[in-house]
Amino acid sequence: MNQERLLQVLVEPKLSEKGARVADQHRQYMFRVLNDATKPEIKAAVEQLFKVEVEDVTTSTVRARVRRFRGRVGTRGEWKKAFVKLKEGFEINFVGGE
Repeated sequence: MNQERLLQVLVEPKLSEKGARVADQHRQYMFRVLNDATKPEIKAAVEQLFKVEVEDVTTSTVRARVRRFRGRVGTRGEWKKAFVKLKEGFEINFVGGE
């Protein structure tokens, strides 16, 4: 796979209470990814960037939402969310430290 593409696939980690709970219970981490990213690309990108082994990747599309501000109507674009499950014994620490 193209190395430049793999560096662009992961947009940001989604850090939330739900994400922390899922990470503790099921070894899954949430990422915002490019809308056209495929599961093999996501798997390769996570393995390359974080030096872990990925067991499974699940994706879902978060639909666009209508927003109103001062009488004007607009939309926030849709985006893709990836749940990455790591193999036993691996973990990702986004906060840093030891």
